[in-house]
Amino acid sequence: MEKMQSLEEFYRSKFDHVPENIRNGVGHFNVFTIDQYVKKNARPVVYSRKDYFKITLIIGRNRIHYADKVIDIQKQALFFSSPQIPYKFEWIDDHKSGFFCVFTPAFFHHFGNLNDYEVFKPDVIPVFELTDEQLEDIRQIFRKMQVEMVSDYTHKYDQLRNRVFDVLHYTHKIKPALKAEKQKANASQRITYLFLELLERQFPIEDARQRICLRSPSEFAGQLSVHVNHLNRAVKKTIEKTTSEIIAERLLQEAKILLRHTGWNISEIAYSLGFKEATHFNNFFKKNMQMSPVTFREIE
Repeated sequence: MEKMQSLEEFYRSKFDHVPENIRNGVGHFNVFTIDQYVKKNARPVVYSRKDYFKITLIIGRNRIHYADKVIDIQKQALFFSSPQIPYKFEWIDDHKSGFFCVFTPAFFHHFGNLNDYEVFKPDVIPVFELTDEQLEDIRQIFRKMQVEMVSDYTHKYDQLRNRVFDVLHYTHKIKPALKAEKQKANASQRITYLFLELLERQFPIEDARQRICLRSPSEFAGQLSVHVNHLNRAVKKTIEKTTSEIIAERLLQEAKILLRHTGWNISEIAYSLGFKEATHFNNFFKKNMQMSPVTFREIE
């Protein structure tokens, strides 16, 4: 399997440039039409996980390779993908149409946890066939996204978040029995899902006096009442990353947000993220970002 594709790699492979607001690591959103994106000479999408969320409105016959399943779309459907599960598209005929939007979890900082929505949970098959009437409703939402993306409205990104929530809530309303449609998850998937739930439950950090409690794989294992080796094997099997890597990535993501969006000093940020000393946080940040927290904060 190919390694996880980052947003930077997505833009380089398709557009030969990387938007500046991806590099700051705080949050990103964009919307595209499939008609323009899928061309005769377009590079095929590899079967892999992505480090971003994506909602796709597919119009036309398509085959989605998702996790260990193959899902055929006969006419039109919504597809929700998260960083946890690998996938790729395979167009069955020449008709390729629709929209898709990509965004990072940080884009929704303070606006809710995307993993709380059923369509993004790892034990749900996130493909939803649409009627013609439902197709038109969803198409209108994506068109509004496109208009707002090019506007100079000060609060356009709040509007765009609302449009994403419009799609999420619309889908949950037309498919109210999502839980009944879940595929049976194996033991490794279940323990991994519980671990991810525990990890995300500690964020976002909204007060300098707030401090995360679970930092190490052994602490998570203790909370889940399993041996740490069992947790590590389950996570590695399901996500192909170590438990420590996933924890570190989430801490780094939150560190970037706090450095950009708060006036807290480095010691306060270090404390809130569970580091005993500010120097430990500095070393952690430099190791992962090749720059100090202070330097990162100073970069526009």
